[in-house]
Amino acid sequence: MTLAQELSGPAAGTGDPVLEVSGMSVDIRIDRDWVRIVEDVSLTVRPGETVGLVGESGSGKTVTSLAIMHLLPPNARIHGSVRVNGRELVGLRGRELDRIRGPEMAMIFQEPRRSLNPAFTVGDQVAESVRRHRRTDRRTAWRRAVELFDLVGIPDPGRRASAYPHEFSGGMCQRVMLAMALACEPQLLIADEPTTALDVTVQRQVLALIGEVQERLGLGVLLITHDLGVVAEVCDRAAVMYAGRISEQGPVTDLFDRTAHPYTAGLLHAMPDPVRHADRMGSIPGMVPPPDQFVDGCRFAPRCPFAADECAAPGIALRDVSVGAHEHTVRCARSGEIRPAEAFHD
Repeated sequence: MTLAQELSGPAAGTGDPVLEVSGMSVDIRIDRDWVRIVEDVSLTVRPGETVGLVGESGSGKTVTSLAIMHLLPPNARIHGSVRVNGRELVGLRGRELDRIRGPEMAMIFQEPRRSLNPAFTVGDQVAESVRRHRRTDRRTAWRRAVELFDLVGIPDPGRRASAYPHEFSGGMCQRVMLAMALACEPQLLIADEPTTALDVTVQRQVLALIGEVQERLGLGVLLITHDLGVVAEVCDRAAVMYAGRISEQGPVTDLFDRTAHPYTAGLLHAMPDPVRHADRMGSIPGMVPPPDQFVDGCRFAPRCPFAADECAAPGIALRDVSVGAHEHTVRCARSGEIRPAEAFHD
């Protein structure tokens, strides 16, 4: 039996969620104060499904992914619920988390060279992950590493496994990181900006590889990105995040065709488009505020062309704007009375 057959999973989008995040918030202690940097995040990922988490830098995407993996620093605390394969992670510590990280969920990071130890061969680093979680001998772990390199498309895997990270290109290093993430057969893969610092051709190769591996193994994928073009290409559903909150969430087709939040409209407007932006690239005025300046009302209001008095009211919740069977929600006090697609013009 091949490794791909051994790891094969269910059809895309079917079965119980591999990841369920409900009402998750993250606080960071700065000096003597706790600052909330992520608030009330809820999302699900099912087997074979790709869910995008998209937003500008500083929106809280990476913190959300690290909170799900429980890789935050000691001065952070998590509220709410994070469940992987039905098991609650919030409150678990040490070895209990080690039984889940790797065997059930794994993560690949942006700039993979920083995640690889230059003093060890890439094969040793993948084999170490196998030995740690599967308690196999060195020879078996090494053989598994070579099989994984073959699975992720590294040419001549038996020889290249003995190479060091500096002998690999950025794209090949990301393939090594994907092999390491798959080493213990997880059902959930979190990919945090996996194409950052890679050229356009290699970006497409890496995304295509993740899609191929996902299809073969039935992985649920949470893809962190700032690029709506990537979301349109590879994601089934997406959550748009701004200033620590999810502002809109739903099927990718709804986000593009029935945009409900002005921020999502602004991101779409800022996508490269030589026809619409022939003279000037589209943009959203202003910047994402720092966490210590988050307000209780709509955090996008200072940058929003539709801002009104009701946008300052605290506790604006996600509202259902679904059309058909697929859930589509938006956090906007004026949803239903505005047309966000007209929010930004050149």
